[in-house]
Order: sequence, then structure tokens, then C-alpha cells
Amino acid sequence: MNSLGLFKALSDETRFRIVSCLLEGELCACVIPKLVGRAQPTVSLQLKKLVKLGVLASRRDGKKVLYRLKDRRIPKLFKAAGIRLPARRKSAKITC
Repeated sequence: MNSLGLFKALSDETRFRIVSCLLEGELCACVIPKLVGRAQPTVSLQLKKLVKLGVLASRRDGKKVLYRLKDRRIPKLFKAAGIRLPARRKSAKITC
């Protein structure tokens, strides 16, 4: 993916929130809607788009689908932009 495509992928607020949650590591698809504050169908659609664009990768673990960042430029981009991550993992005990 070229740089323009990466910025386009992050231009949607829901996709941006999804990517920012995944900066800390792999997450199950079932917890992402709660973390980003969107409905499950909305998040599912955006996850599919992010995988298709090459931003995310997914894998199955039994019944769970886990997502992670695929594009290694994203953490550097967030850091360069001065975007701080919300403290979510320790305070938000969300499980499948």
C-alpha cells in the first residue's frame, strides 16, 4: 500500500479508532466494538476494509478471529503525529 492509501484507510473515524486500539497488540474481533464505541456490524465492515487494504491481518483461533496491524508504518505514523494511546487494556476488562 502506498502512503496515500494508508492515509485514506485512516481517514474514517471508526477505522482510525480500530487501528489505534490495535497499536498495543492483537485483539479479538468480539472486543473491538466495545473499545471503539461502535456497533458490531459497523466494526465488522471496517475490519474487512482494513484487511482488504493491507492495514490489518487476521487469524482464527478456534471460534475467535484475531486482528493485528500488518503495516509496520502505522505505529511510526502515530508516534510522529504525537497521537497518544488511551489507556484501555488495564482499565477496560473486556473479554469474549
